[in-house]
Amino acid sequence: MRVENGFQVTPFVEENPYTSDTVLPSLLRRILPSELLGEIENDLTRFGGEVITSIRALGSGNRVAPPRLIQYDQWGRRVDILETSEGWRDLKAAAQKEGIPAIFYERIYGEHSRVYGFAKVLLMVGDSHEVFCPLSMTDGTARVLELLGSDEMKKEFLPRLTSRDPSYAFTAGQWMTERPGGSDVSRTETVASPTNITNQLGSQYALNGFKWFSSATDSDIAVALARTGSVEQGSRALSLFLIPLRLPLLRSPTEPEPSPTSNRIFVHRLKNKIGTHTLPTAELSLEGTKAYLIGSLNQGVKNISPVLNITRVWSAMGSIGGLRKCLAIATAYSKVRAVQGGRTLLKDAPIHVSQLASLHILYRALTHLVFGAVQLLGKAECGVATVEELRRLRILTPTVKAFSAEKAPAAMEEAMTTLGGAGYMEENGFGQLIRDSLVEKIWEGTTTVLSLDIARAAQDPANVGALLTWARGIIASSPYVLSGQMKDALQLLKSGLNEIQTSYKLPIKPLVARPGLLLIGHVVSAIYLLEHATWSHSASQPGAYIDAEVFRRWTMEGGLAVALEDVEAARTATNDRIRFNSSLVYPNSKAKL
Repeated sequence: MRVENGFQVTPFVEENPYTSDTVLPSLLRRILPSELLGEIENDLTRFGGEVITSIRALGSGNRVAPPRLIQYDQWGRRVDILETSEGWRDLKAAAQKEGIPAIFYERIYGEHSRVYGFAKVLLMVGDSHEVFCPLSMTDGTARVLELLGSDEMKKEFLPRLTSRDPSYAFTAGQWMTERPGGSDVSRTETVASPTNITNQLGSQYALNGFKWFSSATDSDIAVALARTGSVEQGSRALSLFLIPLRLPLLRSPTEPEPSPTSNRIFVHRLKNKIGTHTLPTAELSLEGTKAYLIGSLNQGVKNISPVLNITRVWSAMGSIGGLRKCLAIATAYSKVRAVQGGRTLLKDAPIHVSQLASLHILYRALTHLVFGAVQLLGKAECGVATVEELRRLRILTPTVKAFSAEKAPAAMEEAMTTLGGAGYMEENGFGQLIRDSLVEKIWEGTTTVLSLDIARAAQDPANVGALLTWARGIIASSPYVLSGQMKDALQLLKSGLNEIQTSYKLPIKPLVARPGLLLIGHVVSAIYLLEHATWSHSASQPGAYIDAEVFRRWTMEGGLAVALEDVEAARTATNDRIRFNSSLVYPNSKAKL
């Protein structure tokens, strides 16, 4: 039989990712002022159409490919030319034209600009081929310069970092990771030596060292930590620097592009990664590289924190954006695939729809959780956040990044299985999305690293207190009719809040941090779903009953009870358990049971 004969599979068709989304339009109706909503929704509807047509076409076929490094030319001279694919460059340009990250700094919509911009990120990230990695660091670098940069840095670089014109715009990298410490920057080996030269950009230094992970190696500038004090001082002797990747950085459009090694930056090799294959990630040597101090000396860890906070929110958006696309594919497929001898579409098979429904509930929970942090970030940047909201954001930033990274990849795999063997084919995009999503478990801090960050934040009891007070206020404001329908869910949620309060009392037990973060993720996402269900009920929204049921199911069936048990076990664990863990993993160690 010829392939054209016999049964033909009906291709699925994805709908506009904004208008067909089960979460975002309703969420925006709740959190955006009505006078802004119409304008923003019109743009998101238009942009959704662009995502599945022109933007998707930019990354189709062989247009997007892994980068290539040419270290030496024909004559044996070191050139370090980094070649990226046409699709990679075009996708980056498309995002910049759409105002990513410009929207955040134009602030036309004030404190809501973050919500608007990240809504666009959510819609595009599944088709972005990781161009949002450099754009997220560009965003973070812009914020650092906005807060701490010299007048000349703000004048020369901020307009470029936040430009909608790809021919003028800069992108930025962030170089922290080194071989001795990974996320532990206290052992940073890169040394910054003053050159006693001051120019329009400020105090110039010469950097010497090795950066083991530099994503966005094709950027124009980077921010990096380097040592300006003794090794014994650890992270207290680190400062933050702005590094031009080529010199001269500021030149007229008619001047030729300088050599990639013009600022004494040498690419040792490109990383061979499990995923994010189109993203140029490299090992770099800095050998007398010119750089400029940002902010005060020996305040590098503090000064780079805006970059980390912003990129962690981008990371969370990457997780849920990848899940969004996987769910869109799975849902579209269920509308065309017939089973039971061709008599029943998958969308009419209860067992199949039940599987999809559980994934959609998780997607709703994660989306409400992450946009809760985005909303607070927008308020903080516009100076309208209360002290309590800033404290809440301090806890939520590491939570949304880690919790989304933990939950999304498994759900993406589950969505893949709903297509059966068809889901395992590379053409669908599942493989790339799942591989790329795994980096979010590591990038900008693993779940364990971020859980320890929350434990540090909890050293000030007012931070956890602000989170608990807000959450209990949401519960208290839920209508009586909802409270009656959700009695068991609300009781479990209150138990979770009580356990957070108990577990984060000082001193925090050594095994609590990681399960504690996951419990916070479960509880806070449920609180946001309750807040949305309350609004939906009060505003007589058409999907009010669905919003209420989503809250109930997520709270009762989404893993909160297990997370609660895990934290209780960690809090009450004795030293015997810790010693047993060591003996279990390292049977030849001297740990005694």
